[in-house]
Amino acid sequence: MRAVRLTASGQEPTLTEVERPAPRGEEVLVRVEAAGLCHSDLHVVDGPAGALPYRPPFTLGHEVAGHISALGPDADGPALGERVVLYGPWGCGDCARCTTGRDNYCDRRGELGWHGVGLGRDGGMAEYVLVPFARHLVPIGDLPADQAAPLSDAGLTSYHAIAGLRHALGDGTTAAVIGVGGLGHLAIQILRATTPSSVLAVDIREEALALAHRTGAHFATLIQADTARALRAQTGGVGVDAVLDFVGNATTLELATEVLRPGGELAVVGSAGGRLTVRKPGVLPPGFRLSLPFWGTRPELAEVIALARSGALHVETEQFPLSGAPEAFGRLRQGQVRGRAVLVPD
Repeated sequence: MRAVRLTASGQEPTLTEVERPAPRGEEVLVRVEAAGLCHSDLHVVDGPAGALPYRPPFTLGHEVAGHISALGPDADGPALGERVVLYGPWGCGDCARCTTGRDNYCDRRGELGWHGVGLGRDGGMAEYVLVPFARHLVPIGDLPADQAAPLSDAGLTSYHAIAGLRHALGDGTTAAVIGVGGLGHLAIQILRATTPSSVLAVDIREEALALAHRTGAHFATLIQADTARALRAQTGGVGVDAVLDFVGNATTLELATEVLRPGGELAVVGSAGGRLTVRKPGVLPPGFRLSLPFWGTRPELAEVIALARSGALHVETEQFPLSGAPEAFGRLRQGQVRGRAVLVPD
């Protein structure tokens, strides 16, 4: 079968032929229908040797949807042909968090040589992917695969980040989304579907602001010298109740802390290397709280899929054939992908 493989740290992935895996024990073989591509994949590809615990070679792709192709003799749960999305952040499987579906916060994550499917373990940018346990699979019914695959990270991570802020997002509140890309445009929809908050959006691209408006933002603006003032004006001057920063660089973190009201919540989801200096007294808003959400839980993925099947979520996608993976990676690296890039086996 064909697969997009990272053969060495710091090198571009290659499309190559590998042997189709055969499931053993509790393993499940999934025939891939679609695999999403995100900036985390660029971090994996570009990372120097030793920066991540992964040991190449392995197949990339951590946003995966498909159908059950074969079952190991001890696999329990899914039926042949059932359409599923993969829960991606595989943990040790034995700790208290993993056994309750919170593999994203596995107690032994630091001891593992992977972070999940396509992140140190063979992933879904291939014709087939081997899943170690059926518990990592969530049924999708008739949801299109190109919608389901990105929801397993872009949707789940956004949902998990918002779930941690929902206590602060009641009637009369305001939430700001910084970065309206693959995750941000879904965060806007999730905020609109699950909270009564007014949603503000910020990006550096005009086309991203158009996407923000299409997906339900009440107000959208470019990052400029007066952006903080413009956002505060939308709140009557008091500041926003919660900021979701899907970029995470120095500029966006500075903006986030400038617009938060006292007691506000900041969730930093993006990994662009920005830093906050925590000092008391200092420039951070009094009572400010920070969260660093990572992916999401398996029950939350089922909730995301249910939202999508209800019509509340729609992923803006650009499709590429699996053989077009180099073009997709190039477009993503140049910031030219609208919404989420999705690879479809050809």
